[in-house]
Amino acid sequence: MVMFKKVKNFAVAFSEPDKVYFSGDKVAGRVLVEVAEVTRVTAVKVLACGVARVTWAKGPAQCRQEMEYLRFEDVLALEEQPTDEDGSVILRPGNKYEYKFGFELPQGPLGTTFKGKYGSVDYWVQASLERPACPTQQIKKRFEVMDPVDVNTPELLSPVAAKKEKKVSCMFIPDGRVSVSAQIDRKGFCEGDEICINADFENTCSRIVVPKAAIVAKHTYLANGQTKVFSQKLSCVRGNHIISGTSESWRGKTIRVRKLKPSILGCNILRVEYFLQIYVSVPGSKKIILELPLVIGSRSGIGSRSSSMASQTSSEMSWVDLNLPDAPEAPPCYLDIVPEDHRLESPTTPLLDDPDGFDSPIFMYAPEFKFMPPPTYTEVSAAAAPGQGPGGAGGACPGSSPSSRSQVDPCVSNNNNNTNNNNNNIQ
Repeated sequence: MVMFKKVKNFAVAFSEPDKVYFSGDKVAGRVLVEVAEVTRVTAVKVLACGVARVTWAKGPAQCRQEMEYLRFEDVLALEEQPTDEDGSVILRPGNKYEYKFGFELPQGPLGTTFKGKYGSVDYWVQASLERPACPTQQIKKRFEVMDPVDVNTPELLSPVAAKKEKKVSCMFIPDGRVSVSAQIDRKGFCEGDEICINADFENTCSRIVVPKAAIVAKHTYLANGQTKVFSQKLSCVRGNHIISGTSESWRGKTIRVRKLKPSILGCNILRVEYFLQIYVSVPGSKKIILELPLVIGSRSGIGSRSSSMASQTSSEMSWVDLNLPDAPEAPPCYLDIVPEDHRLESPTTPLLDDPDGFDSPIFMYAPEFKFMPPPTYTEVSAAAAPGQGPGGAGGACPGSSPSSRSQVDPCVSNNNNNTNNNNNNIQ
């Protein structure tokens, strides 16, 4: 009788574990099985799924919706392994068994792998190990899928502009207005691109306003006829304060697109959109918000007006590396060439620090000035020779002699006389 024990190792491994898959790509891998004792396996099955899920609670009710992108099922078999009449096989300890699998992703649009607050888009492969008189053992492993978004289409290469104005009042008394108009040269961007902003701000109210710009992500979830929206600010830049009766213009002010998931626009229950918000903070009033739509793509082509800054940098550096000479010799040590009495030992002190910025503060150096030490001073005995000045060993007063030091110091005597005269005058 064969005793059925727990499986020692049961895992799913992809042939390309770090690959990001696109529609039409082939996903291949294997199911690894190791046993601790002789084990009969009835079947090893694999299930591949791609599902978009949305769920959130609305009071006692639960809003839930699903959309399926992928479903693949298969029963795997071992190569060159004898099977019984019922299709089962016997696995023995000390061997590693591999069940290979493979399938193709569907052609057409697929939802990009995404995880949000109220929904997600997941792709995974689930393997099931079936044994007689034992519960089915399952394991799941996810893989990443991306729906490519080309930002080089004419629609995404066209400029986007908008304008907005707001009247400001104080206790129902008109207090001027604040207006903002902005334009960007295109709508589609990729990771690492710089968004160039041209904007004009005008302030005729009595308050000081501050212009700002930010990249905002907007997630929209749809389930059971209900809608849930979640917004998040990703990065921000700001301008100078605008006092009453003045204006300010941005010409080429930039904000960088950081690492973001591409826009998801083709899913019926989940959308991921991006906006460039240009807004003005008005004290005591609501912000003036101007939204310019953005589309974040998965790649940037040659025809794009401005390619990724990262790719530009790597390209330029590759040409520089070709012309660089051998590495120069390291400079001498600071302690070897600077005398000890000229070394700067004081620490650096921050001069300016921007709390809103990410860069390090500007530093100033506060050197400690070192003066020459005074000449050595030696006490002279009472029998020393008279006539030495302040530079002598005794350090006597001018006009005094070494012989006088043995009796009364003339400096002390003169000081005593002056003190007595002052006391007599006071009386």
